[in-house]
Amino acid sequence: MIGLFLCGPALQTVSAQNKQPLTIEQIKIQVAKVGTGDKARATITTRDGAKIRGYVSRVGDDDFVMRDRKTDAPTTIRYADVAKIERSHGHSIARNILIGVGIGSAVVVIAVIAAIARNER
Repeated sequence: MIGLFLCGPALQTVSAQNKQPLTIEQIKIQVAKVGTGDKARATITTRDGAKIRGYVSRVGDDDFVMRDRKTDAPTTIRYADVAKIERSHGHSIARNILIGVGIGSAVVVIAVIAAIARNER
């Protein structure tokens, strides 16, 4: 068990070094999967480390346009400049319901434990 904790970071470093950069075709496919329009939210990390958040508003052969959700300012990004694409789904209704149920369950468990402790005195 201790060996896993000690060797874990070394294994992560090795797997990170073996990871190949995305090709332009892979990036085009990922951008196409995100789609276009207000619901096509993503975070793009460029090769120079900059992060652009917003939604994909236009897709071209050599580049695509990301628009900031707040200011609606366009940013044209060449596929060759993209290092990573992360889709931004936001919080789903199901996730919010599960968070509420979890919090409610925790409150009930604490109330039951407090009631039992009060009756044992």
